[in-house]
Amino acid sequence: MQLEQLNIAVIGLGYVGLPLAVELSKHFKTIGFDINTQRVEQLNGGHDSTLEVSDEEMAAAGELSFSTDVNAMADCNVYIVTVPTPIDGHKNPDLNPLRKASETVAQVLAKGDIVVYESTVYPGATEEVCVPVLERDSGLRFNHDFFAAYSPERINPGDKVNRLPNIRKITSGSTPEVADLIDAMYGKIIIAGTYKASSIKVAEAAKVIENTQRDVNIALVNELALIFNALDIDTEEVLLAAGSKWNFLPFRPGLVGGHCIGIDPYYLSHKAQAAGYIPDIIIASRRINDGMGGYVADTLVKEMLRKGAAVAQSNVLVMGFTFKENCPDVRNSRVYDVVKGLEDFHFNVDVYDPWVDHDEVETEYGLRPVSELKNGHYSAVVLAVAHEQFSEMGGEKIRELCTKEGLIYDLKYVLPQDISDLRL
Repeated sequence: MQLEQLNIAVIGLGYVGLPLAVELSKHFKTIGFDINTQRVEQLNGGHDSTLEVSDEEMAAAGELSFSTDVNAMADCNVYIVTVPTPIDGHKNPDLNPLRKASETVAQVLAKGDIVVYESTVYPGATEEVCVPVLERDSGLRFNHDFFAAYSPERINPGDKVNRLPNIRKITSGSTPEVADLIDAMYGKIIIAGTYKASSIKVAEAAKVIENTQRDVNIALVNELALIFNALDIDTEEVLLAAGSKWNFLPFRPGLVGGHCIGIDPYYLSHKAQAAGYIPDIIIASRRINDGMGGYVADTLVKEMLRKGAAVAQSNVLVMGFTFKENCPDVRNSRVYDVVKGLEDFHFNVDVYDPWVDHDEVETEYGLRPVSELKNGHYSAVVLAVAHEQFSEMGGEKIRELCTKEGLIYDLKYVLPQDISDLRL
């Protein structure tokens, strides 16, 4: 197969798949497939609710169509799978979306075709989990009739600087020839260039450790924050002082959620334990980061009790619900842990976030964000996400939301130190 012969299908049109499909369509005929009818209708109307692709960029796309019909992909010869890889209730990898996507591709897979996976997995998952599904449901033989490749996504939701074309891309293939072809395909759209790994397993491992490394570093800073808070030392002041040395890494404490950092380490630790190794640092880091929401709720209650304030039935405002600033992504939001922790103490909790879809939050988390803020109403305000709108409000307006003795708990250093009553 030659580069100019590629006819591409992208399976999964979320934060990863849609930007990829738009860029590929500028060079290849591309079909975007998703099982979400509403999502496909929205995209056919030229709008992306995730805000990763603007309406203008949608209009400027090349030969691109969207469909929920599997048969629309029948003429494709490269299938790129970009579905989520979440964890289940026991924090084990949930590969069902990946299996289902593989079953879908198998329905139209033909001799000579290539299936590329971008979803984050543990090393070996592509060839141990996905390929057997493709073989079983298509009747074709791997590396004889069809081929596989792995090129992990590196999308950073909400980032308008580091976008798909500007982030170097890891590529790999199940044969040297396939690796070269897929590397050339991505090379057409990635300005920053590509890095061709020696194998699919190496590419899988490289991706999963990117976010594991960040998780471990944030866990260290979170633990430092717990220590400094116990010692009555301002964490931010310590980090700024330490940061005066050139090689001190600028991590900050906080809630660790989202579709990557809060999930990927569980994939690596799962595979490590299956191989007989207990990854103590990775597991401990996850435990620390997963506990931060409860810590925030406990700390707020203790401070209110220390000041003689009522707790039960008091009103608390949590500002921000997305997993990071300036994007509408609420997947695996750990702000929810703060809300649940506060509700366990019988607070009346309002959640306000100008970025979120209220219906999505209610469907996924069972709570309805408020649309308006009430001055003088809250015994405490928790600044959980550093949205630009909150920075623009400033300390005085946020203070006006509080009762006379109300507290401000700034988790993200949005406000000056003298404005906040509590900080991580």
